[in-house]
Amino acid sequence: MNRRIRTVLGVALAATLVTTAAPAPAASAHDRRPTVITLPDGFQPEGVAAAGRYAWFGSRATGEIYRADLITGAGKQVSPATGTPSLGLKVDARGRLFVAGGTAGDARVVDTRTGAVLASYRFAEAPTFVNDVALTRDAAWFTDSNRPVLYRLPLGRGGKLPPAGGFTTLPLTGDFQQSGTGVNLNGIAPTPDGRALIVVQSNTGTLFRVDPATGVTTAVDVPGATFLNGDGLLLLGRRLYVVQNFLNQVAVVDLNRAGTAGVARGVITDPGFDVPTTVAAALGRLYLPNGRFTTSPTPTTPYTVVAVDAR
Repeated sequence: MNRRIRTVLGVALAATLVTTAAPAPAASAHDRRPTVITLPDGFQPEGVAAAGRYAWFGSRATGEIYRADLITGAGKQVSPATGTPSLGLKVDARGRLFVAGGTAGDARVVDTRTGAVLASYRFAEAPTFVNDVALTRDAAWFTDSNRPVLYRLPLGRGGKLPPAGGFTTLPLTGDFQQSGTGVNLNGIAPTPDGRALIVVQSNTGTLFRVDPATGVTTAVDVPGATFLNGDGLLLLGRRLYVVQNFLNQVAVVDLNRAGTAGVARGVITDPGFDVPTTVAAALGRLYLPNGRFTTSPTPTTPYTVVAVDAR
């Protein structure tokens, strides 16, 4: 598999560097977009994907998919509960939502317009934790926090989805080493040049570059930085955002084109963060669902999404 991987980008960012931890500036008087979006009580969000004025959120408790209007804050269920988790999410230009299935060891593809499940894939049996997903020109890539592998769904001409067994498992070698029983591999994104992938190992705080043809991994050199509790990743241009969930912050790194090295540019924080998990970009902002992992969930526990300016 030698075809070039191209990054699926959101919005372009300005070159302003983040040098200090600070909440997002106040919105202008004419900006009526909400900075906090309310999700259904008891929802327990994990993943987020965004396109245009909409964002989709997955429930780690039930598998429900919820869509929110980023202009008005209104929302509705677009795909019902599955009884298994919906974790990392990505949406493609065809309106298809790729969903990581956590402990179910699976993934599914959902039509964002109808909520219909277009395809399902069973990657592994327990112990497994299919955690996050990245889209490239010719594949969807999934991490497994319990195993040192990536799962690849090849996309055919016109984005055609493969049959149920049409995925491959890529074992990882090189610098990455599975560590203990905690969360290992988590967020995933393409490199700026589109030739490889970047993953974060949550329990060691290390970023790795993955060769998608061989599975060989090399640690990304970011002097003076660690990414402990790294969760969702978002690449915009050469800027990588690393959500550090329990630290209630987003680390900002400017990568070189190959993704082999980077420079830490500081962190983004916000008073509204309550263990944010993942991040998506839309309308010049970053949107982060609060997982609230330190709060015991109940059917009436409130959950929110926080919007901060993209920097």
